[in-house]
Amino acid sequence: MQPFTAIDQLPTELITRLEQLGYLTMTPIQASAIPLLFEQKDIIAQAKTGSGKTAAFGIPLLCAIKTQHRNPQALILCPTRELADQVSKELRQLAQFKENLKILTLCGGTPMRPQIASLENGAHILVGTPGRIQDHLSRGTIQLHKIHTLILDEADRMLDMGFYDEISKIVSNLPKKRQSMLFSATYPNNIQKLAKEILSDPTLVKIDTTHTDTAIEQFGLEVSAHNKDEMLLRLLGHYDPAKAIIFCTTKIEAFSLAELLQKNHIDALDLQGDLDQRQRHERLLRFANNSLRVLTATDIASRGLDVKDIDMVINYSLPQEREVYTHRIGRTARAGAEGMAISLFLPHEQEKLMTFSPSLKLIQARNLEIKKNFSLLAPNATICIDGGKKQKLRPGDILGALSKEIGIAPEHIGKIDLFDLHSYIALDKQSLKRAHLGLQQGKIKGKRFRVWILE
Repeated sequence: MQPFTAIDQLPTELITRLEQLGYLTMTPIQASAIPLLFEQKDIIAQAKTGSGKTAAFGIPLLCAIKTQHRNPQALILCPTRELADQVSKELRQLAQFKENLKILTLCGGTPMRPQIASLENGAHILVGTPGRIQDHLSRGTIQLHKIHTLILDEADRMLDMGFYDEISKIVSNLPKKRQSMLFSATYPNNIQKLAKEILSDPTLVKIDTTHTDTAIEQFGLEVSAHNKDEMLLRLLGHYDPAKAIIFCTTKIEAFSLAELLQKNHIDALDLQGDLDQRQRHERLLRFANNSLRVLTATDIASRGLDVKDIDMVINYSLPQEREVYTHRIGRTARAGAEGMAISLFLPHEQEKLMTFSPSLKLIQARNLEIKKNFSLLAPNATICIDGGKKQKLRPGDILGALSKEIGIAPEHIGKIDLFDLHSYIALDKQSLKRAHLGLQQGKIKGKRFRVWILE
């Protein structure tokens, strides 16, 4: 595998930053795309999620940004708030080699006024969802006349969500002379049409879009309409996954299934489109910091969800298309880890499932042994503090309050996540009440904050 030092255009400061982040050698998509992007080529990149595509477009982009100019120079469109946040976070990590570079995330589900104020102060890279970018255009609060780079991330997902018209309108407001990139896991007809509209003589970069059998073990379990829930509980009880995502077809199914799991002593919550943005954000955060064991999700979570150490994906309901199946099971076995994908299927669905995964193995229900009165309880719980980066809080301030002031041993304190207005702390459940009370009664950096436990 090629090292990043093989690319002549990378400044020394960026190479140092990449080494700090553990980026030592390039993934296939990075090795193929980065040289083309430095040559100012337009590209269509077809690669699976988790392939390193953000760094593939991010590294050349960050090198091209001129921080002395305040107007936005790059626009990255994403299908969901979760993916936009993920892209922004990774770009900010990479961008620390370059002083005064500002990345602004513009998505729905959050108030417009703070976004408008941030836009007035200037930004170099805009990352957002098509709907919210179009809202800003209609209000005249965004200026795109200096954009020299356009990136569509998970373009197939955006089109599936009905964003074709919004994308076309946004692109019509961009300079004709620009570099454009389209990243998509699949390449259906509507993607080809969009590519012709927005790209100029593009180069196709295609990386293997399937997951290797060695990374993800794929299984099927035949069920009936009457015993489906029972079989699901037996699967969870037998395999005892540390983290699992169960994919459902509808919002109601995801909600009902989460309730069923909770009644059976499993720490589970649903993740679906009827939740507001903060609810979705907090559920993903709790899942990532080991405060939840199971998410029951619709396909809103099948792309752009990047949580480490998900050791099992279960298809409670089969998707209609093979590409959706591939993206669902791709939530496990990330970053070189191994994982397991299990699909529940009715007798008449076996043929369809085998077209999704011809090498799939069948599980016999009689082999699913479970412990009596089993439970899947998360080791941690999460505390939220009503203060974050804008109140000048740092992880060290919170850690100091917990360990030095309250006396919580460091090994009982998990991940600390800081955002602009809120901070989240994962603690093991034995220390939860003591930490909650201590933070309520005490101060952090000499100031008292409102504190609550996420339920």
